[in-house]
Amino acid sequence: MKQYHVAVIGATGMVGQRFLSLLENHPWFTVTVVAASASSAGKTYEQAVSHRWMMSTPIPESVRSLVVRDAVADAREIAASVDFAFCAVDMNKEDIRALEETYARLECPIMSNNSAHRFTPDVPMIIPEINDDHARIIEAQRARLGTKRGFIAVKSNCSLQSYVPALHPLRQFGITKVLACTYQAISGAGKNFETWPEMVDNVIPFIGGEEEKSEREPLKIWGSIDGDRIVPAVSPSITTQCIRVPVSDGHLAAVFVSFERKPSMEEIRSCWEQFSGYPQQHQLPSAPSQFLTYFEEENRPQTRLDRELENGMGISIGRLREDTQYDYKFVCLSHNTVRGAAGGAVLMAETLASKGYLD
Repeated sequence: MKQYHVAVIGATGMVGQRFLSLLENHPWFTVTVVAASASSAGKTYEQAVSHRWMMSTPIPESVRSLVVRDAVADAREIAASVDFAFCAVDMNKEDIRALEETYARLECPIMSNNSAHRFTPDVPMIIPEINDDHARIIEAQRARLGTKRGFIAVKSNCSLQSYVPALHPLRQFGITKVLACTYQAISGAGKNFETWPEMVDNVIPFIGGEEEKSEREPLKIWGSIDGDRIVPAVSPSITTQCIRVPVSDGHLAAVFVSFERKPSMEEIRSCWEQFSGYPQQHQLPSAPSQFLTYFEEENRPQTRLDRELENGMGISIGRLREDTQYDYKFVCLSHNTVRGAAGGAVLMAETLASKGYLD
């Protein structure tokens, strides 16, 4: 596989830090540029994050001495020096849209962890095991942007990474309605217990914008390409509650689901066990060997025990049983800053690279 030089835009934030940790020693991707806001520009990366490094592993040696670039002012120079960029920035949506389109028009493909372009009709929102075929819309996007290489691809919100993968293999039975209650870690807000002490011994029953994303985004992921746009699916009906809980990493979801043709519990477990997607079939570097893992124990999955499953890229499922209001209910878990954020974007980039979109 070709070797790619990449930039991480928003490199000083929590997701940016996770990108750098995951990309250390990556077999295909080498970080050669780190970019952030003007306040960090001109410092070495180590200086810029000296009191803000939140990963459990040290700052990768390969990026310590890189000088942080201004993501906005230096866009042209950054775009010219790398093959593509990962983007996870803390800006308002209009500014993010403008920034990402600027890089794309400069022929620098963007792998975005941001929400700003998730509902742009010709921007694919990819979970590689589920809808890798949506990459085909990139040609329509390039036509709109007037680019040869440049485009934007986004990953979905971290909240739905727990339950959409578990539901996806069951769509063959005609899913009609879904209720999902998510219990989300504080790292999803870019914080830890030191920076958000109010979360110790506390639960907050609101996460701004999260429920709308959790209900709408699955329908785009399950949608279909029609000409120059992705048309969202019209079913199933999805309703959610999203709650912030005092956990460092790991989003848990309690899921209730009904079907047109109710499968047996054995059929559901078999679907989960046997399911694999493009990353597994092509043995991509960051792909979990087993995407969906069902735990027989009645007290699993647990965030502390199971969030690192498959290096944080696997989905844990448990407590499948019949329900009195829906057909079935179960619990599932994903690592929100790995599978749900940086790791999911890295796997998306590997998928697009293997399909030739980053050449």
